[in-house]
Amino acid sequence: MTVASARHILVKTEQEAKDLKAKIAKGGDFGELAKKHSDCPSGKQGGDLGEFRPGQMVKAFDDVVFKEAVLEVHGPVKTQFGYHLIQTIYRN
Repeated sequence: MTVASARHILVKTEQEAKDLKAKIAKGGDFGELAKKHSDCPSGKQGGDLGEFRPGQMVKAFDDVVFKEAVLEVHGPVKTQFGYHLIQTIYRN
């Protein structure tokens, strides 16, 4: 069975997500930015969502985690919760 681990930063606007992605691209620490800016309770753990299987997250989120490159920062990805930056740590 496929399992993945990912972390994310959830913000209210696409512009906030783009600004944070630019900071990460310039060497900003994903975990620290998640702690400071994420609207999700997982932000306290640097955005870490732990392990999950396909179908446990909303489709747009799943599509990134289970189809896109591992360890790259993807997004902004829009869901009903807001805009996400997503980094898949691993999947098998």
